Amino acid sequence: MQRYERLVYTICYQLVHDSALAEDLTQETFLAAYTHREDCPAEHYKPWLARIAANKARDHLKSAYHRRVRAAEDDTLAVFPTLYTEPPPEELVLTRDEAARARDAILALKEPYHKAAVLFFLEEKSVAEVAKALGRPVKTVHTQLFRARQLLQRAVKGG
Repeated sequence: MQRYERLVYTICYQLVHDSALAEDLTQETFLAAYTHREDCPAEHYKPWLARIAANKARDHLKSAYHRRVRAAEDDTLAVFPTLYTEPPPEELVLTRDEAARARDAILALKEPYHKAAVLFFLEEKSVAEVAKALGRPVKTVHTQLFRARQLLQRAVKGG
């Protein structure tokens, strides 16, 4: 446990972004590893523990408890909006202006990036949905979206 404690904690923290929760998940990881210690050969402890830690963190993020806590935080924001600072109107205008520039840049892309970018960035479709709609392999769509993102970053920075 002492040997891999930092590794397991780091994996959990990177996924949940909460130090107390990462500590709890680290303990759960070692408890699960201890109960199933005979299932793993000694030379494979490190990757085995890393996989358990990642799975524990992902399971927590998918859990109903986590979703319920997040919903409660969102409700608190709705009930007590003055507790949270809102950006000044000038920043909202800049954000809208930046969004309009990004939208224009997406619409200005040439094929094969244009259709994929419009479906993914503007219509918020998943990569699988974009691939199906365009009749392209998923990996091709991933590559096209990666390149489209690079072109958009250059266009926004340059413009």
